[in-house]
Parts: sequence; structure tokens; C-alpha cells
Amino acid sequence: MTLSRSVLIALVVVWPTLPAWALTPKEVFLVSNKKVKESGELARFYCQKRGVPTENVLSLELPTGEDISRADYDKLLAEPLRQALKERRDQVRVLLTLHGVPLRVGARQLDGEEQKKLATLRKDLNEARNRLKDLEKAIDEARKAAKEAPLDRPAFDRLKMMEEERDKEAKRTRELEPQVQRLSGSESVAAVDSELSLLWFPAYDLNRWQLNLLYWQVPESLRKDKPRSLMVARLDGPTLALCKRLVEDAIAVEVKGLEGKVYVDARGIKRNPMKDDGFGYSAYDESLREMAGLLKNQAKLSVILDDKGELFAPQSCPDCALYCGWYSHAKYVPCCKFVQGAVAYHIASSEAVSLRRADVKYWCKNLLEDGAAATLGPVAEPYTIAFPKPEEFYGFLVTGEYTLVESYWRSVLLSSWMMTLVGDPLYNPYVKSPKLKSSAVQPSPKGFRLGFRPR
Repeated sequence: MTLSRSVLIALVVVWPTLPAWALTPKEVFLVSNKKVKESGELARFYCQKRGVPTENVLSLELPTGEDISRADYDKLLAEPLRQALKERRDQVRVLLTLHGVPLRVGARQLDGEEQKKLATLRKDLNEARNRLKDLEKAIDEARKAAKEAPLDRPAFDRLKMMEEERDKEAKRTRELEPQVQRLSGSESVAAVDSELSLLWFPAYDLNRWQLNLLYWQVPESLRKDKPRSLMVARLDGPTLALCKRLVEDAIAVEVKGLEGKVYVDARGIKRNPMKDDGFGYSAYDESLREMAGLLKNQAKLSVILDDKGELFAPQSCPDCALYCGWYSHAKYVPCCKFVQGAVAYHIASSEAVSLRRADVKYWCKNLLEDGAAATLGPVAEPYTIAFPKPEEFYGFLVTGEYTLVESYWRSVLLSSWMMTLVGDPLYNPYVKSPKLKSSAVQPSPKGFRLGFRPR
């Protein structure tokens, strides 16, 4: 799940405060699926509970499963939304996708010429890999022979020539691999919600990701003259009753404030800033510890930090209001007894691949079923870079200055990628009892500054 350092470079920037004004129900627009009865019922329920105008409900005919092809995403979802909202685009700050709306967009489709080019590149890559494998085998045999008897001059020269040829084939392989990956579209899959954040943007590169311009460390110069990015959240899960409960819990907790303990499950990985660019395993482990320190020392919350390799044991975290940990891939561990309104996420590669299937052990679905009111996770392999840093996401959330959806989009780095947020976007668990000022939240891990290599 890690990511090469070459994608990002260090750059000192001033992290600005985004223009902030209170998010209101009239700025939330709902997307439902006409083909799913529960989707329309959930839309009516949310409008009633949150005071969202009924004219803000956009009902479309969409596939009923959790996947939608790229062509159908463009034809049935994105373009109809643009048309329906073109006269009101300045009013839209949040899109809320509802149970029944597909979760994941498939890879982009190749045209005939691209398919031919890809076939040629794959053939070249396979040949280069096979030559490399043969050369490495021959070099190993020559070196073994040299241990038994010194090489004469011709044999020594042959070995050097093979090593030079191996280095050329290795370089050729490294050059071809990203070309095949990019042209194949294998990393153009995305979460529907992440893709929708760029609804107003002109055509953009679908390979991997785009920078989320709402991310709090993005300099104003990069936002200038760009369309407005949308904040997107989702009310989804295996049943309509669960989806409604997420809203009911959020409303109830806003009245009294979220109370309970914070559980942070780090792994004791020491960070070396010279080797970790800020998005590797050690950086996220450090951010978990920084989350624990911020919420304990400054927010004065009751925090339990486990900084060992093992996960919290089942049923070992009572009275849980906030949880973050890792790394049990697609194998949910029911460690927490959640209080009403709890917010929880687990950093691992597949935890939102399905939100509805009964048989899955992904963390997002099971966290919600066990009582959490909000979670987030990836719909496919995200790399660690895709996750909000725990210190940043939870730091913003406990200020009471931002709703759930604002805290998420301030702290998630990428759009057109794998992450999805599940929960009531208007939920603000600390609005009545703020624990921090947002100025207390710092780039995580400590000393990290964000920079991008131009795409």
C-alpha cells in the first residue's frame, strides 16, 4: 500500500485557511437512484430530518449494484448532474450520494488504437522481463563458476558484457512498466464520490489521482481560477434502517455533544524523515501518535494509545467515541464498543470495497453495523497517501468549527481516487463542546511540508 517517493517532492509552503462559512442544509444536494426504492425513501427522510429543500433531491436512473462503468458514469450520472445543476451550481457545496447509488467507477475504456499500442507495449515488456530473467540466471551461474576457479580474460569480459546488458534490460523494464500501467487504465478506477468532487472541472487525466484543492495545505495560487471543488459524502450501508440511524445518531449527539474515549492503534514504527516522504507507513504511524498527543494534551480527551504491533483485542475498547488504527486488511476486528455518534476508521487497502454485502469483513461496513455513525475507506487499492492523516482529520473534527464533510475534505489529499466518506455530511459532534481551535492542528507528521511535482 506504500507509494514511491517520486510522486511527491518536499516544498515549503504557507498553509492557508480556506474561506470558511457555516455549511447550511440548502447547500446540500442529494443524489438518489430511481431504480432503488430505499434510495428515494432515504432522500425524503434526510430532507425531513435535516431541513434540506426537496428540490435539492436529484433522482437518476442508475445501475443498482455497487459498480458503474466509466461510460455509464459519464452518461447516466455525471452529465445529468451537470445539466440538472447548471443553473444552481453556485449554490452547491455538498453532494450526498444515497444508498443505491453506485460506489465505484470502473476503469476507462480503450479505443482501438490504444488497444493495439497496449498489446505492443505488453509484448515488449514481457520480452524485456524474460531477457532480464535469463541474463540474471546466466550471471549467477558465471559468478558461481568464478568461486570455484578464477575466470580467464574472455570469460571475465563475457560476464561484464552480460552485466551491462542486464542493466540495459532492467532500465528498459522500468521504462515500459509505467507506460503499460498508464495506457491500460488499471489505475483509473475511482470512488464515485471522489470523482464527483470534480464535477465542474473540464476533462482531466484519469490515471491515478488529482490534487484535492480543498485540502488545507494547498496554496491559494493552485486554487486560483479553478472551478469549485465539491465536498461529497455518502449515506450507505447494508440496510435502509442503518442509513437512517446514521442521521438520527448525528442529530441526537449534536444536541448533547459527543462523549467518550479515544482509541488510537499505532504500531510502534519509528519514522526516519530521510527515508519517509510523509506518506509511507512510518509517517502514518507517527500521525496516529500525534493524533493521540493532540487529543490528550490539548483537547483534554480521554485517550488510549496502543503503540505496539498487535491490534486492540476484540471487545477491549469500551465507551469509544473516536477510533483510528491499522493494519488488519479486510479482516475486521470488533475491538470497540461504540457510543452513539462515534466516528471511526481503519487504515487498510480494501475497507470500503463493499458497503452492502452481508458476507464481507471489510472495516467500513462492520464499523457501521457495530454502531459507528461515520467512517471512511477505500473502494480499491489506495496507497497510504489516499487516507487523511489521523491527526489532521480528527484534529479538525474536534474543533467544532467544521462538520464531518468539511473535516474530511480539509484533510484528504486526493480527488478522482479511491476514498469515500460515509456519514451525515452535516454532522458536527463537537459544535456544542469544541475541544480545540483549528490553529492547533499542524501538518502531520511534525515538520512535514507539502509539495507536488507538476503533472
